[in-house]
Amino acid sequence: MNTKKNIIIDCDPGIDDSLALLLALQSKELNVLGITIVSGNVPASIGAQNALKVLQLVNRLDIPVYIGAEKPLKVPFESAQDTHGEDGLGNSQIPSVSSASPQENAVFFIKETLHQNPETIVLALGPLTNIALALNEDPSCFDQVSRFVVMGGNYRSHGNCSPVAEYNFWCDPDAAKFVFEQEFPVPIEMVGLDVTRKIVLTPTILEYMKHTNKQIYSFIQQISRFYFDYHWEHEKVLGCVINDPLTVAYLLDSTLAQGFNSHVEVATLGLGRGQSIVDDHNFWQLPNNCYLLTEVDPAIFWHIFLTRVCKAEETKLAQILPQLLEGKL
Repeated sequence: MNTKKNIIIDCDPGIDDSLALLLALQSKELNVLGITIVSGNVPASIGAQNALKVLQLVNRLDIPVYIGAEKPLKVPFESAQDTHGEDGLGNSQIPSVSSASPQENAVFFIKETLHQNPETIVLALGPLTNIALALNEDPSCFDQVSRFVVMGGNYRSHGNCSPVAEYNFWCDPDAAKFVFEQEFPVPIEMVGLDVTRKIVLTPTILEYMKHTNKQIYSFIQQISRFYFDYHWEHEKVLGCVINDPLTVAYLLDSTLAQGFNSHVEVATLGLGRGQSIVDDHNFWQLPNNCYLLTEVDPAIFWHIFLTRVCKAEETKLAQILPQLLEGKL
């Protein structure tokens, strides 16, 4: 019996997006129907090439990559290349893929795939522009999704591109606002900075990867060096926060994180641009539209990531994991 879950991954690779793709592609429970690219961390054309680099690394160039929105719905586009490097992969200059090319029209692919494959999971790791465009053109396309998981927003954590906003929502606040105003058959599962800040790739964990899978280690080491330097300079974190892989791990094991249901809206203007406003006291008396995560167990995450992406042996990892996480923020 085939128990694989169909999934569309909408993303903006990006260092942490690339790590999330690695985890999804190495998880037998997930059947990745396609990867759609939105401008965010890097322009969509660069992000598409980065997705192909990840697919080539794990011999999965059979999975199609589609280029989507090149700019946000209303605001000017501002990438996060200061964080991810001009090439989106830490200025690693990994060679481009010549044996496959991205296709156009990610929005069409999202709409058609959701109609043809009921109960597909939608995983959105970047700005929500592609998702908003698909919903605007065809509001019924999400009518049968089994889960809709978004990496974005924040509740009690401070922002990462303004005092109050997470980058994906800030990059295209109008798309985020529009998406959260829609009626879905399932709640939006918001994996925000409150939990992703707890997932830190440290030099110790990176060193452990070298002893488990040298090919994967080499790739992660190349793309994360720039990220390490950025986090130390701006946040004094020894290592780097890897937001997006947590969303995939949460899909695989929902026990690793917990949260609560609430009504959430996204601000679009002024100092509050991109802020996810959580009505945790039910002032508005509006239906809950979101399940937002507030607590996470980093040990469960790293067990999932290291055993799947780096092929770490479970028994040995269980012995070493407390040491790997010792002193971790």
